[in-house]
Amino acid sequence: MKRRNFITLVVGMMAAPFVARAQQAVPVVGFLDTRSPDAMASRLRAWRQGLQETGYVEGENVTIVYRWAEGRFDQLPELAADLVRRQVGVIASGGGVGPAQAVKAATVTIPIVFAVPEDPVRVGLRPGGNLTGVNFFTTELAAKRLELLRELVPAAARVAVIVNPKNPNSEPTLRDVNVAAPIMKLEIRTFQASTSQEIDLAFTMAVRERPDALFLGGDSFFSADASKSQPSRYAMHCRRCIRNETS
Repeated sequence: MKRRNFITLVVGMMAAPFVARAQQAVPVVGFLDTRSPDAMASRLRAWRQGLQETGYVEGENVTIVYRWAEGRFDQLPELAADLVRRQVGVIASGGGVGPAQAVKAATVTIPIVFAVPEDPVRVGLRPGGNLTGVNFFTTELAAKRLELLRELVPAAARVAVIVNPKNPNSEPTLRDVNVAAPIMKLEIRTFQASTSQEIDLAFTMAVRERPDALFLGGDSFFSADASKSQPSRYAMHCRRCIRNETS
């Protein structure tokens, strides 16, 4: 699903409530995401460009209320509730299943447009009523990603897998990886991380297992943490895994 298609969904959902409430001159869009503004800088530029291409300019004829969880999944319900209290006209959610589930639980009347990495029906986000969105198939392609890793490193026998246990995506990711691994004759060791400190610990523990390859679960927290920390930190950890450096 291209950026333009997602923006079109948001704009389409914006239109209905504001036709009925014509007295409100400037529509207000709520935006909920698990990441941080810094982690989303390039995507925010694309988001604003997409809105502009459909005739909406932030600060002129549309207002956007941003709420960022910055990797703290436990904050999502309150952030979603805050958007509802502000009576926004439509809510766009991104950064995984969690934000979409939070806004769904917070309102049955405000239109919601979500972007999730797996089958929305399976995670309780069946389109209908005030709910619609897109599936980017990230989680559903976990086994395929492992297959590509196997092709890139044919000699690999042991693979370290790091996931965020607080992310609903981690369960299906691990399930698919553990089903696919025996077929590829791969031994999987799983490590969990939901904070910056736990990421460092997970890499340290993974290195001790001397893996042949590293598989990082798709997670907005990991990308957010990498963007606000030194990029060289992740590169250093990956190099240690590849070289099996234990010191």
